[in-house]
Amino acid sequence: MDVIFGNLDLWGTAIKNTLIVFAGGGAIALILGIVVGAMRVSPVPIARGVGTAYVNIIRNTPLTLVFFFFVLGYPALGLPRLSSLVLGIIAIGIYTATYVAEVLRAGINTVPVGQAEAARAIGLPFGQVMSLVVLPQAFRSVVPPMMSVFIALLKNTTIAAGFSVSELAALRATINDSGDRPGSPMEVLLCVALVFVVLVLLLSALQHRLEKKWRIVR
Repeated sequence: MDVIFGNLDLWGTAIKNTLIVFAGGGAIALILGIVVGAMRVSPVPIARGVGTAYVNIIRNTPLTLVFFFFVLGYPALGLPRLSSLVLGIIAIGIYTATYVAEVLRAGINTVPVGQAEAARAIGLPFGQVMSLVVLPQAFRSVVPPMMSVFIALLKNTTIAAGFSVSELAALRATINDSGDRPGSPMEVLLCVALVFVVLVLLLSALQHRLEKKWRIVR
C-alpha cells in the first residue's frame, strides 16, 4: 500500500484532474451533442449538412490528433493562452460530442413522428418541439448507450496524460521519475486500473438508477 499512502499528494492531484477533465468534457459533450443532434434531424438542409459534416469529420479523426491540435496547434494560432488542462477538456468534449449527437439522433428516431407533428400542428416552433416533446422522450430511451459514451469518455481521459495534464495515466511516469517515491511502475498501473474500475462501476450504478427511475415515469 506504500504506492498509495506514500504518494497521497500525487494521487489526489491525479484523481482531481481526471474528474475535472471528465466532468468538463462531459458537460461540453452533452451541450454540444444536443445541439448537433438536433441539427442532424432539423428540417433545414443547411443545419443538417453542418451537423453531418461535424460528426463525420470529428468522429473519424483519432482523438490523439484532436488533442494535438488543441494542445499544440491552438497556441500557434495566436489565440488567448489557456492551460493544458482547459485545452484537454475542450478537445475531449468536442470529440465526444459527436457520439452524444449520434446516440441522441437514434433516440429521437424512436419517438413517434405523430407526436412531433401534433406539436407543430398547435403552433410550436422546431426548438420547442425538440425541447418539450422529443428530447425528453429520447433521453429516456438512450440511457444505456449514452452512459456507454460517458464511460468511454472517462477512459479516454488517459490520453490527456500525454499532453502535460497531470491525471491518473501520468502517475506512472511521475512516481517513476521521483527516485524518493515508493512504488514500481507495475504497482502504479494496477492501482490506476483499480481506480478506473471503481469509477466505471459508479457510472454503471448511476445508469441503473436512471433506467429504473425513468422506466417508472414512462
